[in-house]
Amino acid sequence: MKIIDKLYERVKERGFMCIGLDTSLDYLPDSMKEGKSISEALFDFNKEIIDNTHDVCAIYKLQIAYYESYGLEGMFAYKKTLDYLREKDLLTIGDVKRGDIAASAKQYAKAHFEGDFEVDFITLNPYMGMDSIEPYEEYLASGEKGVFVLLRTSNPGAKDFETLELKDGSEYFYAVGDKIKEINDKYLGESGYGPCGLVVGATHSKEVKKIRDKYDTNFFLIPGFGAQKADSLNVFNLMKELNGGVVNSSRAILKNYQNFDDGEEKIGYYAREKAIESRKEISANESL
Repeated sequence: MKIIDKLYERVKERGFMCIGLDTSLDYLPDSMKEGKSISEALFDFNKEIIDNTHDVCAIYKLQIAYYESYGLEGMFAYKKTLDYLREKDLLTIGDVKRGDIAASAKQYAKAHFEGDFEVDFITLNPYMGMDSIEPYEEYLASGEKGVFVLLRTSNPGAKDFETLELKDGSEYFYAVGDKIKEINDKYLGESGYGPCGLVVGATHSKEVKKIRDKYDTNFFLIPGFGAQKADSLNVFNLMKELNGGVVNSSRAILKNYQNFDDGEEKIGYYAREKAIESRKEISANESL
């Protein structure tokens, strides 16, 4: 089964939530840090989240910056978390946002699609041009790996470049999306989606339906819901029949335990509750 079809099936089975393991030591209660190395503490927290949520989310996303910031200890936790997810046959996104070209891009591909930091999908920044995407194509062609390419991101600064008007009156990000779709459509799976996904934020309500219709064979990674408080209807409109995308939530899930008096004893339980609550909130739009 191609990796994109596996993701599609996971969404059907477990829902569209993507849990972001963007784990900072600041998120951990003191009791989980006492007497432990940084890598042990980070991994133990991640394991608690994973063990309690693996059946209510489709995939896990690890933002590598959170681990790099702790040096080797952080990267040990990153690797150990990925190993644990693989042991449990859970899908992974390495949120690395690489954007280099030629030989450098090939080395990034090798680093994150093979070896110690191997994941199923990675995020890419396309704004150096298509030669920053093409070195990953051999992995996409195999059907075993996929990418999510930045398209219309959820941050306020996205307007600085992504929405610049081109000579034909269209916005810049659509030109990027059209190029990515060309590669994607060469490797479609049985689900009707290809391995070149797009990162599309849910904070831009006037565009979501157009983007979904235009890039109908691209799977979406949808940030903005949760801590950024994107409207659930926007999220719903970026999917097709509650599939075709995964909705990332990180801090809102990881830190949910902090909202409860007994939270420190039930970190995973409250993470699970938040994931289920988020899925229900978005799914409720189906009846509108």
